[in-house]
Amino acid sequence: MATGNFQDSFLHTAVFSSAFLEPVYPEPAEPPEDAKWVIVRKNGVYLHSGEPPVLVYTHKENLPDVLHSQYLGHREGVAWYAMEVAADTVIPGSVFYPDTRDLYSLLPDNELAVAALAVRIIAFDRTTRFCGQCGSEMRQSGEERAKVCAACGQVTYPRISPAIIVLIQKDDHILLARSPRFPPGFHSVIAGFVAPGETLEEAVQREVREEVGIEVTNIRYLGSEPWPFPDSLMIGFAADYAGGEIVIDNNEIVAAGWFDRAHLPDIPRKMSIARALIDWWLAEGRGDSGR
Repeated sequence: MATGNFQDSFLHTAVFSSAFLEPVYPEPAEPPEDAKWVIVRKNGVYLHSGEPPVLVYTHKENLPDVLHSQYLGHREGVAWYAMEVAADTVIPGSVFYPDTRDLYSLLPDNELAVAALAVRIIAFDRTTRFCGQCGSEMRQSGEERAKVCAACGQVTYPRISPAIIVLIQKDDHILLARSPRFPPGFHSVIAGFVAPGETLEEAVQREVREEVGIEVTNIRYLGSEPWPFPDSLMIGFAADYAGGEIVIDNNEIVAAGWFDRAHLPDIPRKMSIARALIDWWLAEGRGDSGR
């Protein structure tokens, strides 16, 4: 995989990175009095209305129907937790956001990341109540972010699904494609999950070949981001066109083409690494980058 100064010019703030929130283990035996709580309902969170809106709710005892709760970590000495409430719970003075992506630009990046982590860890708690090996009840480890089977000792960690995402350059054009899930006119770069036994570079070549029928070369790493919808780790690359004609698979992709800087279609929002790859190309990327 080629390296070079091009990587220094790739700037992307991974808004869903919760690295600033430090898990301290063993986790507290009981939530401290000053703990901050994120209120989760299914795949969304509550914000208390205001200017600016507030993510946290600090009085767990006042909330009915707490279904699950999970320790998230510490920030500046304060413990943060997530709690899941029933679907019919009413939180006075709050607004429910069913998708944490809708919180982009409403919350600072660090609070957006906490909200996404809360939804993700509550989902982990919800889906690992019983052991996948023997069917017995699972318990929280307390020593790490994991569940432990009370009967057979099987340890289960939150799922992380690696996925490649690649910007493909051909002369002064990039390849953009439409998924059937996209709104009309919306295009993005190629992405897909890494298969077992596959390197990241092999995943790039396979996904590109499967979805649009072309070959790529000069694959180089640019950056990554956690994408918690529900559990992806996006690994971003740039690559150069190496041959072939675009032939879409009509499954994952329903349209694809080469676009220059003056004729881009509707592209992803700035919150995503997909947009960061396109913006990098707009500002810095050229077909000979990294060579």
